[in-house]
Amino acid sequence: MAATPQKPAAATPRRKVSRHRGEGQWAAGHFTPLNGNEQFKKDDDGLNVRTRIETIYSKRGFDSIDPNDLRGRMRWWGLYTQRKPGIDGGKTAILEPEELDDKYFMLRVRIDGGRLTTRQLRVIGEISQEFARGTADITDRQNVQYHWIRIEDVPEIWNRLEAVGLSTTEACGDTPRVVIGSPVAGIAEDEIIDGSSAIDEIHSRYIGSKEFSNLPRKFKTAISGSPLLDVAHEINDIAFVGVNHPEHGPGFDLWVGGGLSTNPKIGVRLGAWVPLDEVPDVWAGVIGIFRDYGYRRLRTRARLKFLVADWGAEKFRQVLQDEYLGRELLDGPAPAQPLQRWRDHVGVHRQNDGRFYVGFAPRVGRVDGTTLTKIAELAEAHGSGRVRTTVEQKMIILDVEEAQVDSLVESLEALDLTARPSSFRRGTMACTGIEYCKLAIVETKARGSQLIDELERRIPDFDEPLTININGCPNACARIQVADIGLKGQLVVNDRGEQVEGYQVHLGGALGLEAGFGRKVRGLKVTSDELPDYVERVLKRFQEEREDGERFATWAARASEEALS
Repeated sequence: MAATPQKPAAATPRRKVSRHRGEGQWAAGHFTPLNGNEQFKKDDDGLNVRTRIETIYSKRGFDSIDPNDLRGRMRWWGLYTQRKPGIDGGKTAILEPEELDDKYFMLRVRIDGGRLTTRQLRVIGEISQEFARGTADITDRQNVQYHWIRIEDVPEIWNRLEAVGLSTTEACGDTPRVVIGSPVAGIAEDEIIDGSSAIDEIHSRYIGSKEFSNLPRKFKTAISGSPLLDVAHEINDIAFVGVNHPEHGPGFDLWVGGGLSTNPKIGVRLGAWVPLDEVPDVWAGVIGIFRDYGYRRLRTRARLKFLVADWGAEKFRQVLQDEYLGRELLDGPAPAQPLQRWRDHVGVHRQNDGRFYVGFAPRVGRVDGTTLTKIAELAEAHGSGRVRTTVEQKMIILDVEEAQVDSLVESLEALDLTARPSSFRRGTMACTGIEYCKLAIVETKARGSQLIDELERRIPDFDEPLTININGCPNACARIQVADIGLKGQLVVNDRGEQVEGYQVHLGGALGLEAGFGRKVRGLKVTSDELPDYVERVLKRFQEEREDGERFATWAARASEEALS
């Protein structure tokens, strides 16, 4: 019997196959720029813009600046245009960059390791008063930021900073940013190892070098030998954390791939122990991997954390050893759990030489040039002339004789710089916010300061360690995801149906060896006006419901949504 003829199969529709361009990884041979940022970096290294600033822009004024320099390469020298006054948060994502730009700049001074002499601090204060309308914010990466800087004044500011050993080199941009370090390196009684020499060598060998001046995006470094884990190592691209190796003694545990913003990731341990003298070479190997293998196609995936997530710790370590170091790294132990909840060094503490250091808390990192000059005077009168900044927007005066401690503490109090702050003053941090930042949607600094006052008045007996981090947009410059109470700025609708400034709430985030991201309660948003009422309500519930010794983050993880609302 003949087979029944079959109907021809229906033609399969042809799919349009787009040409795969890769992720823009140089190590894979993808050198063609795949976005505007990569193009302007290929056209001219960001470090080269300094010459144009000094010879052209500072003489001809703001309007003479090339757009790719203005919104791109000038960041390599710490310069961002600031937000034009009077533009509300609803227009942040709508207006073109040139509509948001003011003709003034934010200028970031990098302070590697947070280490300053009083001479340097006095110059920072004088520049603030003369060129920045008094502004000088301490950041959560140990830097100082000015606002209202005119392009005409930048060369003179550089001259003054560099005369005392400071700079703005690679303080911003797709570069190795400031290397943060323990602010009590070399003086703390409980220190495992002093990483200062490694910070100095990284700075002298690589900062301002074109070897690493074109990275896929920014690269953040932390080095600390403090058992307090005082540099937020979990959220840096690379971190060296002090540990004691059972056979080789003090050294560093190596972490890579941390970062926050809109796609937060906790860094991962490579399980490698690094001796102090090898830290710069290992650092160069890791940043070399980022330069060569980092994703350059999409800016949203251009941080090292995405490469680490795709590769995993084992492959990353293997590539580091095989291709960049040419040797095996030693296995090593993980850091021990810190014994203290506060990691900011605020208060009076004995140094390893018998003298004392005094840590104090400005309000949400906001100081001014006059205050910084007075801090320098106090440090010279009561200490040896050494000052530190911290990653919690705090400051420390070192080398204070015991007989001078009380006088210094009283003098700081007179400047509203308390060494005995409430939990709210001590634990509240805020980014720049809508006052100056072009990405911001809401106010932060003033809101944070007002919140401190309200909570001190309403809950005066609250003495638990607590972090309240306030951010003006989703980018997490103030580390909202890892705060006990993280507040992400956005526009919300109030009970009258009006769109107003407010915050999405994250609860129970933490750093340390129990690091994790805060919990978001579905639909939980508060207006700026409601914020003190909300925080008061949640903290009182915590006080009522907590178990003996329970941290806020632990309670927030188990509390009902009703208790957190």
